Amino acid sequence: MSYLKFDKNLMINLEQSLPKEMLRTNQSGAYHCTTIVGCNTRKQHGLLVIPVPELDDNNHVLLSSLDETVIQHGAPFNLGLHRYKGDTYSPNGHKYIREYDCERVPTTTYRVGGVILKKEKIFITHENRILIRYTLVDAHSATTLQFRPFLAFRNANDLCVENAVASRDYQEVANGIATCMYNGYPTLYMQMNHKPRFVFDPHWYKNIEYIKDQERGIPYSEDLYVPGYFEVEIKKGEPLIFSAGIEEVNTRTLTKMYEDEIKPRTPRTSFYNCMKNSAKQFYITNKEGHYLLAGYPWFKIRARDEFIALPGCTLSVHHRQDFELIMDTAQRALNDWMRDGTLDKHLDGLELPDVPLWAIWAVQRYAHDLNADAARERYGKLVKDIINFIADGKHPNLKLEPNGLVATDGTKRPVSWMNSTHPDGTPLIPRTGYLVEFNALWYNALRFATEELFTADRYEDKAFVERCNTIADKCKPAFIETFMTDYGYLYDYVNGSYTDLSVRPNMIIAAATDYSPLDRRQRKRVLDITTRELLTPKGLRTLSPNSYGYIPWYLGTPEERQTAYYAGSARPWLMDFYSKAYIRVFGLNSISFIERMMIGFEDEMKEGCIGSLSELYDGNPPFIGRGAVSFAPNVGGILRVLRTFKNLHIIDE
Repeated sequence: MSYLKFDKNLMINLEQSLPKEMLRTNQSGAYHCTTIVGCNTRKQHGLLVIPVPELDDNNHVLLSSLDETVIQHGAPFNLGLHRYKGDTYSPNGHKYIREYDCERVPTTTYRVGGVILKKEKIFITHENRILIRYTLVDAHSATTLQFRPFLAFRNANDLCVENAVASRDYQEVANGIATCMYNGYPTLYMQMNHKPRFVFDPHWYKNIEYIKDQERGIPYSEDLYVPGYFEVEIKKGEPLIFSAGIEEVNTRTLTKMYEDEIKPRTPRTSFYNCMKNSAKQFYITNKEGHYLLAGYPWFKIRARDEFIALPGCTLSVHHRQDFELIMDTAQRALNDWMRDGTLDKHLDGLELPDVPLWAIWAVQRYAHDLNADAARERYGKLVKDIINFIADGKHPNLKLEPNGLVATDGTKRPVSWMNSTHPDGTPLIPRTGYLVEFNALWYNALRFATEELFTADRYEDKAFVERCNTIADKCKPAFIETFMTDYGYLYDYVNGSYTDLSVRPNMIIAAATDYSPLDRRQRKRVLDITTRELLTPKGLRTLSPNSYGYIPWYLGTPEERQTAYYAGSARPWLMDFYSKAYIRVFGLNSISFIERMMIGFEDEMKEGCIGSLSELYDGNPPFIGRGAVSFAPNVGGILRVLRTFKNLHIIDE
């Protein structure tokens, strides 16, 4: 039985099936995302959504959807599904679905009278092309399929309306057509492995609505252009493959292309396999190098998220080479920025003050998964350069203080991962001065450098080792004096005489790092309060319910959601740090408890974006997933927890 299979009863119930989404990517920025019944519920949904660098740095929806119609004895049965104005769903093709299986590739099985039709979708790696394979499993008479492509040719964050500018021109190509609606866009080639008949029958389908956008309080209705339809006879047992891409394809190669692409796929037959597949979908390769996307469907490549997610999304799934490719690209970007301020055009936020500290943390994970010698040889100079860059006062917004702590100015622009803003761009949470996780990562970086990478007995630059130890020796007591409260938890940030009393999860990072400024008793006190006030089945809350301003629901208008973003919603990626802290305090006795906590995440494999984890979850039951459908730091964080279990022989992969 498939791990990700949904039967007829769920599929025909739109209340249950519409909230479930699926995602496939090509590891170069393009993706296909929709609901499991094929009804788009977000403006970012689409069958072929690709970057168009000639226009901007956003993704663009070229092919929104493809409606199939089964024709027998002259009677049409449309398998498509759209939501129109007035809460009207048409043409209700979901009522023909008998099963949806997402073990290897998204597979939908339809039954129309005596016709059983199977549809399978696959993205071609590193190519802007999606293939859909149709197999007529059974039919008692001649069967014809019609295909109506719904075209958008728009920015994935915008909406389309009927207009006179859109081109209706098309050219016939081998077994299909090529068309382009607007200047500047690439040509879309729609072809098949069998010759179809194309009927030019242009229409605008108006007032298609996206309920997820409606819920978010943003524009949610658009018009889509259908140039006509393809028609082809399909024979029992003989696969029909539809290709949509931005280059013409040799249609005789489509069958082999499909088979070659599916061979290396890891079946999603377990929690670990789902997470492994999800992790690989964030990989991005382009002309400039290798990166890790922050999430789908609207995130870009963000430096902080890349470093937080990188060890889990690569090393925890035994992809050392991918870690090195991505980290090598990031290393070049960091070196360029530290040398003369040049910023990588893809790696957003490289200049933020905690990003270099997260980079060292990622290198530390590499050293632990492999060995310190390999880390020193490949990334030792980067670690040394970052520490000296900060210690020499060269970072524009991370200042080393005489007490060994680092301070930052977060009054005008958010500087940490808690980066929600007012409409004018100023931070909603003005974390400034001494930030608890900044200083925990700083102390950890100093000790990692001297205790593992550059130990005094085997590193010739003893002055650097002495410098790091001198700073760390001052940093540790100053950390306790600055952040430890009388109640056993850590201040979230301290700015002069102001101490932020909010109970937030950043303190768990201080308790979890390999080199923590906290002793075991202090770690336990932090862990106890984190467990009591922040722990949920979907990660750690961003704010305690007992703190002022707690908002558990990530709902409402964009302004309301921005306010709620870090006011109580839960983040799965913090479970990596929580589990590390728990194990360090309680030892192996903690494993069964953390293993039980993983049940809540495994349950998510059939919710939200199936096989992945959402950007955030409500802070109160039932802890519904919100925001982006798939988020790299969350996937990477949970994979690191699973890797911990693997190392302790708790789970099988």
